[in-house]
Amino acid sequence: MFGSFKSRGLLYFCEPFLTNMSVINQSGHPPVIKGLTIAGVLVSLGIVFGDIGTSPLYVMKAILAEGIRSSEGIIGAVSCVIWTLTLQTTIKYVLITLKADNKGEGGILALFALLRNKVNAIYVIAMIGAATLLADGVITPSITVLSAVEGLQIINPAISVIPITLVILSLLFAFQQFGTGFIGRSFGGVMFVWFGVIGTVGAWLIVGVPEVLLAFNPWYAINLLVANPGGIVVLGAVFLCTTGAEALYSDLGHCGIKNIRVSWIYVKTMLILNYLGQAAWIISQPTTGELGNPFFASMPQWLMLPGVILATMAAVIASQALISGSYTIISEAITLNFWPKVKVKYPTTIKGQMYIPSTNWLLFLACIFVVVFFGSSSNMEAAYGLSITLTMIMTSLLLFHYLKIKKRPGILIWLFIISYLTIEGVFLIANLHKFERGGWFTLLLAGIIFFVMFVWNNARGIKRTFTEYVDISDYKELLSDMSTDKSLPRFASNLVYVTRASKPHKLEKKIIYSIFNKQPKRADRYWLIRINITDEPYTKEYRVHYLVPGVLFRIDFFLGFKVPTRINRYFYQALSEMCDKKELSLLSNYESLHKHHVQGDFRFILIDRILTVDTILSPFNRFIMNAYDILKKFSMTSVISYGLDTSNVMTEQVPLGNALASDPEFHRIER
Repeated sequence: MFGSFKSRGLLYFCEPFLTNMSVINQSGHPPVIKGLTIAGVLVSLGIVFGDIGTSPLYVMKAILAEGIRSSEGIIGAVSCVIWTLTLQTTIKYVLITLKADNKGEGGILALFALLRNKVNAIYVIAMIGAATLLADGVITPSITVLSAVEGLQIINPAISVIPITLVILSLLFAFQQFGTGFIGRSFGGVMFVWFGVIGTVGAWLIVGVPEVLLAFNPWYAINLLVANPGGIVVLGAVFLCTTGAEALYSDLGHCGIKNIRVSWIYVKTMLILNYLGQAAWIISQPTTGELGNPFFASMPQWLMLPGVILATMAAVIASQALISGSYTIISEAITLNFWPKVKVKYPTTIKGQMYIPSTNWLLFLACIFVVVFFGSSSNMEAAYGLSITLTMIMTSLLLFHYLKIKKRPGILIWLFIISYLTIEGVFLIANLHKFERGGWFTLLLAGIIFFVMFVWNNARGIKRTFTEYVDISDYKELLSDMSTDKSLPRFASNLVYVTRASKPHKLEKKIIYSIFNKQPKRADRYWLIRINITDEPYTKEYRVHYLVPGVLFRIDFFLGFKVPTRINRYFYQALSEMCDKKELSLLSNYESLHKHHVQGDFRFILIDRILTVDTILSPFNRFIMNAYDILKKFSMTSVISYGLDTSNVMTEQVPLGNALASDPEFHRIER
């Protein structure tokens, strides 16, 4: 009866996640595979499961490193692996989290975009999750490629694997600037073969030691953790089997939920067969002596070299998925004001594929450092997984708020959050022993990334507190008079400002100051541009406001958080459509030019507010702003980030805030 209640409860909780599973490919979205197809399943194998699919290269080796060698201990450890893949990957991510999509897009920042206007201070959770995901991901290319290449040492122990690994990583990162479309088409087939091979080898090994199938009984996992004094430490190694689950969620937008779920059945089956096979091989070996890496050592001799080659190919695919995922996270962070604006390139015609040079080369340098510093995959295992546990905890917290907004039953929401905070909390405790063994590196890197995000986001918030707005209606007559005042030299035919005022009838006081006070700027037409980043990923819309007929116009652009901010292109497209509809004429008002139907000129003015000694700030806020000024030196200028034509843009600087109007101690001396 109790089991029946639990089943019904789980089904009731998951029901909203298990229905309406198809992903709709709306106009303007990248090519998302609609519905369940063989092609979609293959693409999922290549894109989604590279990280989690290469974990057999090092998980059992890491378990052996924790001193587990007895038959009962190995069966208990594999039981932990099976139930971790079930509870953490299958139930939490594949069944529940994948349904928390943002118009088909997944990932911790896409989930944050759904919640940012509904839950206070949620941005800190999202920043921690994104920072730890990026930091721990630095080890993914290093450990997967090095683990694969280390298989050569079983064939010839004299082979030096570090130089080979460095060459592979160098070629991989150097190739990013040319795009990965050609290689991407083969990813699915390679990974299909990879999973088939490791699953077949595992099944063949199980036949010789069938008692490993007892690992499906969770009692063996519980017994390992309870009866073994250091059992919880083993979970630090076990956790490596699920580190790719967060990446699985991030790649939702590329493949669609049905394809990921169906392909996961095949992937999980092959992974479990391989883990069981490695366990069977370990049990069949003498309990003394060095076993090496059971993944390669358990292979038949004739398969060794092909196995190393296939493992290296799978490792490259897993690394490529991580690199592309890092680009996506940074791109989303930029549009969400979590990261300085950096150059983003689009090397191919494949929509959604990008290349971020700064991210690519920083990631490359970090990977090279990891390979050289740690020297072996065994040492990397000690550092791997600590940060990603924090990412998973942050995702659980965001999901808790998401489920509340979706009005799921309260008792089931609390059951979810308590269960997974407990599971992930135990994994965090198990991974804490890795801190001194290398985990400090990923936490340090995550801390640096979080600091950058926190400073950038909070500095922009501080700037907003100093922003003063005025009502445009108070300046309508002045604008109209000034545009026709021939005693003033014409500054431009069309003068364009970027505004952050959310209400169309409002305008920043600094723009009014720029137009009327800081060299009065006469123009035939004044334009205000407002850039709105939407919570949906691929929105491309605009709205026109006629504020002063024939003189002052405002265009609001609504761009998804994954859409490049190319204002120059969007602005001129909007103007073209307005002219086609006869809503205005952009012909020059200079008589000679107007006569020959020459279009009027455009000038953009960007106003940069800078910190001065007179700006009144608390010590903490001044520290944030000083750090922000340093970060800005590594950021693109607003001209480039907005995609403006640099030949007709002028930047004006104004103080961030107003100084005190008067100083009571300052006085005039009379003669």
